[in-house]
Amino acid sequence: MNYKTFVTSQSIMMTASSMVFPFYLLLIRNIGDSYAQFGWAYGLFALTAALAHPVVGRLSDRVGDKWLLLLYTWGMAGMMLVVPIIENVGQLYVLQIVMGVLGAVQKTTEKTVFARQNDEAAAGKRVGKYHLWTTIWGAAAVIATGYLIDFLTIGSLFYVASFLYVVSGLVMGYGTISRSRREIIVDEGL
Repeated sequence: MNYKTFVTSQSIMMTASSMVFPFYLLLIRNIGDSYAQFGWAYGLFALTAALAHPVVGRLSDRVGDKWLLLLYTWGMAGMMLVVPIIENVGQLYVLQIVMGVLGAVQKTTEKTVFARQNDEAAAGKRVGKYHLWTTIWGAAAVIATGYLIDFLTIGSLFYVASFLYVVSGLVMGYGTISRSRREIIVDEGL
């Protein structure tokens, strides 16, 4: 996956996640009966992610970063469709566990993409530019969502985020497919 495709896809993904995260916290707080349940819901996410990181790291070496990042974007698109319809704490806990695994997939593969790039002299510059663009898109999403929420329901924000995750996956998939085709053409001398 080339750097530009990676940054574009991850910027769209960051837009989606930043758009819903503040409102997601409000939503999960309203589902439980106590702060303890809220703590468990968030803790399950973090604990599941922690336990999944080593497994995801080994998987990224076997199946490749691109495929895991595609799994993440499509998985999160699906999760965003589920969020507005959860009704009880048990469903929330399951959602948090799945999102913890997906979060580990994203965080681990984001770093392995950079680790696999060989230009050590420009590594800091690449990481800095990556964080510049993903953070700008994330900040813009939070600000814009503050205005959008006046016109939309909270549930509809999750559907918009789902769409953005799909777009992120399509950008990454298209970049992967078009790069693979170019490599085949160059390798075969076409």
